[in-house]
Amino acid sequence: MDIREIQNLIKFVAKSGATEVKLEMDDFKITIKTTEAGAAEASYFQHYPTSQPIQPMIQPVAAPSTPAPVSQPNPVTATADDNAKYVTIKSPMIGTLYRKPAPDKAPFVEVGATISKGDPVCVIEAMKLFNEIESEVSGKIVKILVDDMSPVEFDQPLFLVDPS
Repeated sequence: MDIREIQNLIKFVAKSGATEVKLEMDDFKITIKTTEAGAAEASYFQHYPTSQPIQPMIQPVAAPSTPAPVSQPNPVTATADDNAKYVTIKSPMIGTLYRKPAPDKAPFVEVGATISKGDPVCVIEAMKLFNEIESEVSGKIVKILVDDMSPVEFDQPLFLVDPS
């Protein structure tokens, strides 16, 4: 069972109204519990770790299609226009983001750092597995959007990269 199937199962359980679902197969066991707000939490145990790195989803940040007429400069519109030239590195999974490979080490990247395709940018811990997230774009880190040791959602923006 891959991560996308698990995510789809979590979404299905959250929408179904069930309070708890347990699924056990030969090589893994997953338990999904929903909260009163309808959010689902999963605990997943796999008997063997995967050795494949998880690739982040990268999508360009799009500018608004029709700008609203503004009589005075609007800082929100200016920020959206500035971000249009950057590429966003997004989280490929739900988990906890770590910007350092170990607590006593330096962060993978800082603002202003130049990265190449395939360079690690962070680690996301999901279900007791640490997944190194590699960049799929070369460029310069312009903004870090998530703090160290913060929970992240699937498809959440993590970094802005200037590919020029």
